[in-house]
Amino acid sequence: MAERGGRRDFGSFQSSNVQELIDLPEDQYEPPSMPFDLPSFEDYKDPEKCPNFGKEMRKKHFLLEEDCTFLNHGAFGAALKDALDVAMKWQVHVERQPLRFFDRQVLPHLVWVSRRAAQFVGADPRDIALVTNASTGTNAVIKSQKFSPGDVIYCLSVTYGAVKKLLSHVRDETGVTIQEEMVKFPLEGPEQIVTLVRDTLRPGTRLAVFDHIPSNTPYINPLKEIIDICHDRGVPVLIDGAHALGALPINIRSLNPDYYVTNAHKWFCCPKGVALLYVRRDLQETTRPLVVSHGHGAGFNAEFAFPGMKDYSSLLSLHTVLDFWQCVGPERIQTYIHDLVSQAAQLLMEKWHTRLLAPLSMFASMALVQLPPAFHGGAAATYDLAEKIQNQLYHRFNIEVPLKAVQGELYVRISAHIYNELADYETLGDAILQLQSELQ
Repeated sequence: MAERGGRRDFGSFQSSNVQELIDLPEDQYEPPSMPFDLPSFEDYKDPEKCPNFGKEMRKKHFLLEEDCTFLNHGAFGAALKDALDVAMKWQVHVERQPLRFFDRQVLPHLVWVSRRAAQFVGADPRDIALVTNASTGTNAVIKSQKFSPGDVIYCLSVTYGAVKKLLSHVRDETGVTIQEEMVKFPLEGPEQIVTLVRDTLRPGTRLAVFDHIPSNTPYINPLKEIIDICHDRGVPVLIDGAHALGALPINIRSLNPDYYVTNAHKWFCCPKGVALLYVRRDLQETTRPLVVSHGHGAGFNAEFAFPGMKDYSSLLSLHTVLDFWQCVGPERIQTYIHDLVSQAAQLLMEKWHTRLLAPLSMFASMALVQLPPAFHGGAAATYDLAEKIQNQLYHRFNIEVPLKAVQGELYVRISAHIYNELADYETLGDAILQLQSELQ
């Protein structure tokens, strides 16, 4: 790459240049120029100048409808309005001169945002690839494995449904055995999960797959202990952290998984279609993206960077989301979310005289609160019943919150983010009591 005026002239940027820029030490790396100004949140470093969490934050930085009690951030997230504006600016910029963008700009900009994202999750940028979503990342890892009949893939009953379907597909294609161990609820504490894995994981297992925070039963898995057990027995580990980025501090170096994937469009509030895939350095040569394109053979990061023609605006808007989090403060955001979930869960338990799926300390940004038993009349709760009540809450009260049937019991899965406040859960609590009185 030639130098022009003290800056690199990328010319027609090739996939091999991606690896070159990713490999540069931080003190030698120079980001590309932005084609437009990004929003600034510098004032938010002073909490007095930051919008108050709750309604004020919702109105200023989210597009959520005011009259909807939105308690289901865990489903698909809710993007920062500012990042959506930036994504649209990228879309306009692309169409003003498409060749300039795709031949000269997109790859260096993807490198830059990848380096920033890697730093945020405590990883070396050489070990992070940008992908569309957690499902794409898990598929890339699992489909890159050379499974043989008799190999064992280990998982828990709480594994995400789409991942279970992927494992079933791999079993049908390769003859592997899926060892799925049952997690029994309610949980008494994290040691229950550690003991389950310690007692059932066999040395020689080909791969173990765990959720950081299971979607339907959103407790925090004790990953460090689980990963250590797996590694002590020579078992590589894939962590599905779809719900982790934003909900929890993530330090991949400290966790030391073999593979880790997390969505940026859920709790991190990026526009849809952004996720990070971590692959341990010595496993990168055998981990391939689902789409083979121009980066093939140029290195791990280059192979994942450009899967072909698509809309890259959401990925590039990640700069704005990172700026927001770094200025408001990750610890401040997560403390608010965790405290609100705890207060909301306690409020609902007291209103309904029920219990939680797990101790409060095992929840981060979501919690499962049991519904009053009157809703299923002593019979085992079903998916159909959960869906019926969920639809009543939406159509009659404009409350968006999912219900889950877990081992014969009905639970509501509440989510909390910085646009929520305790009054939202009061509304939910009262609506459930009204439905209960109608049943009686």
